[in-house]
Amino acid sequence: MLAVKKARKLIQADPENAGARTLSALVIALESDEAFPLSQLYALSYAHFELALEILAEWRLDRHYSSKGRLLDLSVQASSLTHAKT
Repeated sequence: MLAVKKARKLIQADPENAGARTLSALVIALESDEAFPLSQLYALSYAHFELALEILAEWRLDRHYSSKGRLLDLSVQASSLTHAKT
């Protein structure tokens, strides 16, 4: 979550900055599962572009882990149902 923390600090420091606004929009799009125009990423400075890529990578990894968690919860529930029937 290092990139997410970096982005939070950047946005807090200067929320009116164009890069901060774009990163904010990216995070909102990711959280709401909405489309995000890639052309906005290309308009970022190189440092902010790299941060956006890091956010995407962390977000994807986090989703993988949360999906694993849901699968584990479901597996535990299914296992307890099976054991309850026997």
